[in-house]
Amino acid sequence: MNKINSKLPDVGTTIFTIMSQLATEHNAVNLGQGFPDFPMDSQLIDLVSKALKSGFNQYVHMSGYLPLREKIAEKVNKLYGATVNPDTQITVTPGGTYAIYTALTTVLQPGDEVIVFEPAYDSYVPNILINGGIPVYISLKYPDYSIPWDEVKSKITPKTKMIMINTPHNPTGSVLQESDIQQLREIVKDTNIYILSDEVYEHLIFDNIPHQSMLRYPDLLERSFVCFSFGKTYHCTGWKLGYCISAEDTMVEFRKVHQFNSFSCNSPMQVAIAEFLQYEEAYLSLGHFLQHKRDYFQQLMKNTPFKALPSHGSYFQGYSYEGLSDESDRDLAIRLTKEYGVATIPFSVFYHDNTDNKVLRFCFAKKAATLEKAVDKLKTFGK
Repeated sequence: MNKINSKLPDVGTTIFTIMSQLATEHNAVNLGQGFPDFPMDSQLIDLVSKALKSGFNQYVHMSGYLPLREKIAEKVNKLYGATVNPDTQITVTPGGTYAIYTALTTVLQPGDEVIVFEPAYDSYVPNILINGGIPVYISLKYPDYSIPWDEVKSKITPKTKMIMINTPHNPTGSVLQESDIQQLREIVKDTNIYILSDEVYEHLIFDNIPHQSMLRYPDLLERSFVCFSFGKTYHCTGWKLGYCISAEDTMVEFRKVHQFNSFSCNSPMQVAIAEFLQYEEAYLSLGHFLQHKRDYFQQLMKNTPFKALPSHGSYFQGYSYEGLSDESDRDLAIRLTKEYGVATIPFSVFYHDNTDNKVLRFCFAKKAATLEKAVDKLKTFGK
């Protein structure tokens, strides 16, 4: 029997699947995988039901349901002052991760280099490799996980095709500042370097910090693929619905790849979201809602020996156990699940070389009772 020559020979089952299975086996509280355990807005559910019953059950346009794209264009204009054409610059996709993969596939040729900041969301590097690209790794500065821009400049070569940005950042919760944008502008000016900006947590940003979207900056947007997620915004990660915004000429090429892969996305949910987007408070209040959960979890965790690292966005916060155990973060994550009944994600899995700073990622996008139950189990750690 023929054996497949794997395009991803070093890739196995993801840590998220491993830890979630372990959590199920040991009846542990799952603060590992990033999904809410509280209900989404019932009004949006009703709108999906309405769309289903109204006959929106066949294919919509390859680029997405036009009224939805028009609402997205209105939204980004209000939020970021960006004028984007819903016909030619927005494509609805089956999730933000799909949009990221499609953008990389659109641009990369074998041998192209892509700058990746680590710790990095786990799909980035496999997406680069499967397209024949070469990841160029740069570690964010521990413990605030800021970008070392001098190192970025030193690693730009004639083969650099793309820089990948993620703000708010998964897994660290760090966010870009305006000073970061100025550095980025300086680096890409007068080059042919593209930017892939993963902004799926755009509304999950805290502490009155403005989201530094590439959409705010016309010179950056013209070279960017900016990727978003409705699942993160509306607490429905299982819907797998997102979108990508780019310049017209690059979106032409993006759609060439998209049309032969997914072609179209879930119709009734697009129709429902198009109507629900008129309720701006649903996404404008999201940062405050999740910040409250972050703050509550931080307060609870003071009863444990774990030390909170800064988190200004996303579902996540890193907690250091330095000085508490000599175990690797992976071993400790497994032991916490088995012996203490709390599942987390070790930060080292987000590095290609398994850099271990003794940090675990906790998801605080959970009901208060879930967070309380988890922390109650962790109180005895180290005693």
